[in-house]
Amino acid sequence: MTHNTTFIDWHKSSRSSGGDNCVEIAFAADGRAVGVRDSKQGGRGPVLEFTRGEWAGFLAHAKTGQFDRP
Repeated sequence: MTHNTTFIDWHKSSRSSGGDNCVEIAFAADGRAVGVRDSKQGGRGPVLEFTRGEWAGFLAHAKTGQFDRP
């Protein structure tokens, strides 16, 4: 599925080491979606698009350690 969502104010995690080995996120201009992209692509690569609810669910699980490696 192709979307033409406009995302604004891309930023990296505050925990990023400053290199290009991380992801960037931005909220859609209309506030309905969250975009995630690979910082190494310099803004030219694909963008994964999530609803605000999906993003909130991901963050909640990440904060509880559900995605941590054993």
